[in-house]
Amino acid sequence: MSAKIQILFCVLLLSLPAVLFAQQPTANAARQTKNEPATNPAKQDVPPESRIADAGADFNKDFAFNHLKAICDIGPRKSTSEGMATQQAMLQKHFEALGAMVGYQNFEVNDPRTGQPATLSNLIVRWHPERTKRLMICCHYDTRPFPDSDPVNPQGVFIGANDGASGAAFLCELGRHMQNQDGPVGFDFVFFDGEEFVFVARRDPMFLGSLHFARQYAAGNWDVKYDYAVLVDMIGDKSLQLKMEVNSYNMARNLTKMIWSIAKDLKVREFRASKGHTIKDDHLPLNEIAKIPTCDIIDFDYPKPGMRNRYWHTTQDSVENCSAESLGKVGIVMLEWTRRMQTLYEKNEKKKSRTANRR
Repeated sequence: MSAKIQILFCVLLLSLPAVLFAQQPTANAARQTKNEPATNPAKQDVPPESRIADAGADFNKDFAFNHLKAICDIGPRKSTSEGMATQQAMLQKHFEALGAMVGYQNFEVNDPRTGQPATLSNLIVRWHPERTKRLMICCHYDTRPFPDSDPVNPQGVFIGANDGASGAAFLCELGRHMQNQDGPVGFDFVFFDGEEFVFVARRDPMFLGSLHFARQYAAGNWDVKYDYAVLVDMIGDKSLQLKMEVNSYNMARNLTKMIWSIAKDLKVREFRASKGHTIKDDHLPLNEIAKIPTCDIIDFDYPKPGMRNRYWHTTQDSVENCSAESLGKVGIVMLEWTRRMQTLYEKNEKKKSRTANRR
């Protein structure tokens, strides 16, 4: 980040503690949270059919897949590695070129291998920072250190094309549509580090970046409030089938139902209107600690239902087992979600203005 951009970032984020941004390259809930905003996104008017027909048409699945391949070409991208630093520089350059403000939320953890301090970094991409109504779309962008579930080579090279690159690649393409999006809502893209900083399963903690983010947010050490968040994870599977993740349905039901309703409107059949797995993921700290209603869009049946998650954390999590079509399906739905949320908030602002004028 140039000195000019860094200064501008600080001016716009005066209330944000300086330590959060710096220049640098889990029990399952069984109930719906009570912190969802009074506005119910699941019950809003459906846009006109003409808009539905065009929704997401400009989300380019091939662009998204090219980003996935470029990220995977870096190689392994585990936390604190050179690969991660290369990815951070690439993402920062990409989003700044699109007009976003990019910062890092640095935090320290104990390296599971040595017990010594290690610095990790959540990457924050902010669109339209002047807008006070804000929503978050997030993913994790680190990869597992090793393919430790691989039956043949558990200490081999792990690329994480689906579990790591797919979410980041999706946001790279979605970002192409953010800067020129009209409306009262500003979006933040958050890339969590340390989701997979695990060298020994069942010993090393997961979700380090989202836990740190959620704790800082809950403590008031963040400059904006988010009404909703959407997490994307493992969305590049060739045989994509997306059911409503159970924790998301329980804790962010209105949001989850809205997203799947949009998919139905757009005839994106990969979104199945039924409950799927109960997943522990980065959305739990956001829901439980930060109290941000968060939906996890995830296909945990990798490569496909009936084969469970056979490719998960193995050398089979490769570019060849991912699909531009799958990224495009999620992109169509999520781009339309951002547009409908703009419309929803705009209607609410006009309604409040009319009410105020009557007094």
